[in-house]
Order: sequence, then structure tokens, then C-alpha cells
Amino acid sequence: MTDGLRSRELRVTTGGREVVHDLTGECAAFLAEEAAGAAGLLNVFVPHATAGIAILETGAGSDEDLLAALRDLLPADDRWRHRHGSPGHGRDHVLPALVPPHATLPVVDGRMALGTWQSICLVDTNRDNPDRRVRLSFLG
Repeated sequence: MTDGLRSRELRVTTGGREVVHDLTGECAAFLAEEAAGAAGLLNVFVPHATAGIAILETGAGSDEDLLAALRDLLPADDRWRHRHGSPGHGRDHVLPALVPPHATLPVVDGRMALGTWQSICLVDTNRDNPDRRVRLSFLG
């Protein structure tokens, strides 16, 4: 690790249900400690084969709309070749192709340069694994 890279792992419990979990507050707290008013990049990464990171509006229904769209695109039925776990679990392994497991954001003056309504979210449709790790890394 170089002197310019700082990293921290978060633990998130999703409760064994489909969820869009807002990480924006945790990301801001990490940058308040680690960025010290600097410019750079924040990378958010989930090291799981069945979860992703999305930037979207939350609290106005968009998070539920995203889950509904994913249910339409990736139904939890028996069409999937990947068949271990709960019924339809194979679709969870396709999710990261649509909602990637990472996002990189610009940091200006120690804060994320997000738009007014943007939030950083963990997207998890895997009901079989309620315990998730999220890696935050600041390069500045």
C-alpha cells in the first residue's frame, strides 16, 4: 500500500432479503477521517459474486423501483443453470453484470462530488448471504 492510499472495510448485514442499502453516510465519514480536505478518488468495492454497487436516488422510491426492475430482468425461478442455494439463486450471480461490484467517485476538498440526489448503495438480491463486506479506498 502506498502512502496515498487509505482503505477500510465495512460490514453490512442485509437481513437475508433483497435490499438497496445506502452507504453514503459511511463513505462520507470515511472521507472525513482519511481525505483531510484533499482531492482524489473514492473507490467502493463489494468482494462478493452476488452483490453490486449503484449510484442512485434513494428514499423517493427509486431503490424499490430498482429491485422491481431487477426482479423483472432476473426472475427468481428455475431457468438458471447455477442452481445451488435458494430457488432462483442463479440470478444473483448474474446481478454483478448489470450492477457492477464497484464504483469510483471523484473527491473534491475531502468530499464526494455527488449530484444533489445521488447516493452510493449496496445492491444485494442474495437472500442466502446476509453478511456483506464493502471495501472503501481513498487515493489522494
